[in-house]
Amino acid sequence: MGDENKVEIDKTLFHERLGQFVTAWKTDKRSGDAIFGGVGSIAIVLGKADDAPYQKSNAIHFWLLGYEFPTTLFVFTPETLYIITTPKKAKHLEPLKDGKVQIEILIRGKDAEQNAKQLEKCLDVIKTSGKKVGVLPKSQASGPFADDWTKALGDISKDVEEVDISTALSAGALSAKDEHELRCIRNASRACTLLMSEFFVDEMSGILDAEKKVSHKKLSDEIDKKIDGKFFPSHKAKLPNDFNAENLDWAYGPVIQSGGKYDLKLTAQSNDANLSPDTIIAGLGLRYRSYCATLARTYLVDPSKAQQNNYKLLSQVHEAIIKEAKEGVAAKDIYNKALGIIRSKKPDLEKYFLKNVGGGIGIETRDNTLILNAKNARVLKDGMTLNITTGFSDIPNPDSRDKNAKTYSLLISDTIRIRNDDKTVNFTSSTASEIDNIEFFFQQDEDAAESPEKSKSKKDSKIGAVATSNITKSRLRAERTTQVDEGAEQRRRTHQKELANKRQQAGLEKYKASTNGQNGVVEKKFKRFESYKRENQIPASVKELGIVVDERASTIVLPIMGRPVPFHIHTIKTVSANDEGGNITTLRINFLSPGQGVGRKDDQPFEDPQAHFVRSLTYRSKDSSDRIKKIVDRITELRKSLVKREQEKKIMEDVVEQEKLSEIRNRKPSRLDSVYVRPALDGKRVAGEVEIHQNGLRYRDHRANVIDVLFGNIKHLFFQPCTHELIVIIHVHLRNPIMVGKKKTKDIQFYREATDIAFDETGNRKRKHRLHDDEEYEMEQEERRRRAGLDKEFRNFGEKVQNAAPQDSFSVDIPMRDLGFSGVPFRSNVYMQPTTDCLVQLVEPPFTVVTLDEIEVAHLERIQFGLKNFDMVLVYKDYHRPPNHINTIPVEALDNVKDWLDSIDIPFTEGPLNLNWGSIMKTVTADTHAFFVDGGWSFLQAESDSENEEEEDEESAFEMDDEEIDEASASSEGSDFDDDASADASEDASMDDESGEDWDDMDAKAEEKDKQNGFGKDEGNGKSKAKKRKR
Repeated sequence: MGDENKVEIDKTLFHERLGQFVTAWKTDKRSGDAIFGGVGSIAIVLGKADDAPYQKSNAIHFWLLGYEFPTTLFVFTPETLYIITTPKKAKHLEPLKDGKVQIEILIRGKDAEQNAKQLEKCLDVIKTSGKKVGVLPKSQASGPFADDWTKALGDISKDVEEVDISTALSAGALSAKDEHELRCIRNASRACTLLMSEFFVDEMSGILDAEKKVSHKKLSDEIDKKIDGKFFPSHKAKLPNDFNAENLDWAYGPVIQSGGKYDLKLTAQSNDANLSPDTIIAGLGLRYRSYCATLARTYLVDPSKAQQNNYKLLSQVHEAIIKEAKEGVAAKDIYNKALGIIRSKKPDLEKYFLKNVGGGIGIETRDNTLILNAKNARVLKDGMTLNITTGFSDIPNPDSRDKNAKTYSLLISDTIRIRNDDKTVNFTSSTASEIDNIEFFFQQDEDAAESPEKSKSKKDSKIGAVATSNITKSRLRAERTTQVDEGAEQRRRTHQKELANKRQQAGLEKYKASTNGQNGVVEKKFKRFESYKRENQIPASVKELGIVVDERASTIVLPIMGRPVPFHIHTIKTVSANDEGGNITTLRINFLSPGQGVGRKDDQPFEDPQAHFVRSLTYRSKDSSDRIKKIVDRITELRKSLVKREQEKKIMEDVVEQEKLSEIRNRKPSRLDSVYVRPALDGKRVAGEVEIHQNGLRYRDHRANVIDVLFGNIKHLFFQPCTHELIVIIHVHLRNPIMVGKKKTKDIQFYREATDIAFDETGNRKRKHRLHDDEEYEMEQEERRRRAGLDKEFRNFGEKVQNAAPQDSFSVDIPMRDLGFSGVPFRSNVYMQPTTDCLVQLVEPPFTVVTLDEIEVAHLERIQFGLKNFDMVLVYKDYHRPPNHINTIPVEALDNVKDWLDSIDIPFTEGPLNLNWGSIMKTVTADTHAFFVDGGWSFLQAESDSENEEEEDEESAFEMDDEEIDEASASSEGSDFDDDASADASEDASMDDESGEDWDDMDAKAEEKDKQNGFGKDEGNGKSKAKKRKR
């Protein structure tokens, strides 16, 4: 059970799961006792701690409590859970009382008579609850306490019938997993795939290539050591942010088998035989916080045609089973599906096929009540996790080169999750199982074979045999010397084509019909403005038939033919006054009207094609010009104030009013002290504290300024450590902006400085001595400790925020600095860092947070030879959002950026020029249906492809064979040109090549080409030769 002082049982989760189990029990009673068998009570005893782990009895402890409580008895009834345990364990169980299902704890001590009374009380509960009691007959419990209970239960066997409750525990409690359990299994699966793909495959291929003698057991031990070493921390970029290798433990294996002797059971172990280059089966299983996942793969070394065909069939059967495994399907139907494929394809292999194709997995490595065989009628449900294991055992291998390997076996095993939408999730799919990815080839094909002596002399020890998932088309060593990078590039291009096709098909599906040039946007209509609803609202001064500016109604009242006519300020385009001399001043008012075509903003649709519009009005006045100028000034100020109000309204339209924060009153909330907030309140930097309340966060400084952030409005939560930075950060990215002071923002950041300047160890006193090396070293160590402490404090607070929020609202995301790159998203050059869900820059405001799921396509601009930087444009799936530009990225990061974009399934293209994205997005939104019908984003790829073709053409124009080089050399030696002629020719050539490469670059290339072909500098340069002859 571990250190008892650290036992923390989640009371809420305990009662939630206990209530779920009891509800399933009661539901089964009402529907005919089909699962629980009519039991009135259930008794589960756990013996000594050295019992075989992870039986059903252990599993129910881990499921309810999160821990294993040895020497403990559980007696369940529909109303009460009775627990007999020791005093120390009872102390941890006491807080669980006062739930919907009552808990009664009986403490077992050293008084034998008292202990007997406790057992007798539990027996009375069982007898009064009904004539049947549920037990686990296959869970063998040992120890004095377990023996006493077994004997006491046997004494009432005449009165009470014992019923095997294993299936009921699986169906009502263990088989369907909640999100917390699924996350643990997912983490265990990722650890399995990482060990298999990143360590075992490379280690195995290296052993075989070097022809080393390494036993199966030794190789298994090497894998075993990896969960306690630095393997997982060194691959943290490929693991979830909340992954902690300390929570890992072995559940199965690792098991390595080869050489014709195979055991495909979960109880198999690696033997002392050496690894053999034939059929190699590797299997392993890991637990993460008690929940396990298993993975097994077969690797074929120089396989025969029959082995390849048999493996292809097995892979087809495996994929069919995973596809068939969905909610509502019976376990036996899955097995029969697999048998049907084998009988139709190769019936002679049926006798070698395994008797089951897997079973349930979770806390138990194999749920024996959920075995996928021909007899099990249990129906799969959403949330179940299964280990799908398909294989052929001991197939004859007459073509084997090893006399001891006359049979071989094939095995594929994955951990999957059943969903309610028929989309089964394969947690371990990242370790490829296709035939092209598991083949090794060490022997040359017959048509390329050489004599043994010759091939031995040519053997290159530097060329290793690796799995074909890491190489490309060729199977032969001699053809593999320069294919690794090309293969990776080819795989990336293939994957990008698949992504682009998916985006194109998704666009055609989403925009099936024409959007009539509006893409779902509300069509522009003629704006109507109402100045006055009632006559009594009109100012009384209009009776004088003068020009009246009514600021309250945003209206100008103009006299027309003896009548006051109101015009809303929005209908006025411009107003001007001209002094014509002779005390005459002219006032001209121009109005907005459709069809003027002045600008995009002024363009308004016709509501009525037959309507007439007033374009302008002109008034002449003999009054003082000051009055007309005052009218112009008032109209101008009115327009400015109205435009300003509308702009403020537009800015504030997406600002939501948050719900009221529910403060924690009955206890002290979790808080993070001495932190600063960005954006700063009132523009001043003041320290404060952040508190976690029931439905959100509250930041409060010493001036009583408050910022509330509700959990429902948090889209992303980031923790950025102070490694390589001056501050440690908790950053909150919001779904909807809020007001902080007078600023609208979608990003709230809490940070603390981690620099030495924030800590004054002198107490503001002058140093009296210089530091020596040992003191400086101690200060450096103290600085590291302080930074580590800051990181730990902020990370723990972020996890507390995640735990306090509703389940699956958000998780703490950590930027991956190893994948970062420099760029300019706004005005300054900053360091962009990917996270699991975003691309962020959190150090320097304005912050950048780009959600990756919202990206439609990425385009890399200014990809040209000779340029030191390129730009990246991220186009959103919401085409009305302007694309996000990240400029001036160093060209050294180009491959890393491409790999990262490809790994997160974002299609990208590249081109030599900066595009006008405003015009492009206008075209897209004008008629999105037509855009995708015309090929969608393929025009970007077409531009990229055409540029590549042009580059290839240009390169091919400068290629010269050996004969041409010889002719050029002979021509230069026999040349009678003098220096001037050579100079003139150089000038002419440079003029002719203005559109091509620079002359200096061409000259450098020519010299490099001459060197490669054995020419000296003088031989490859006619000008130098001419100078030599003149001396």
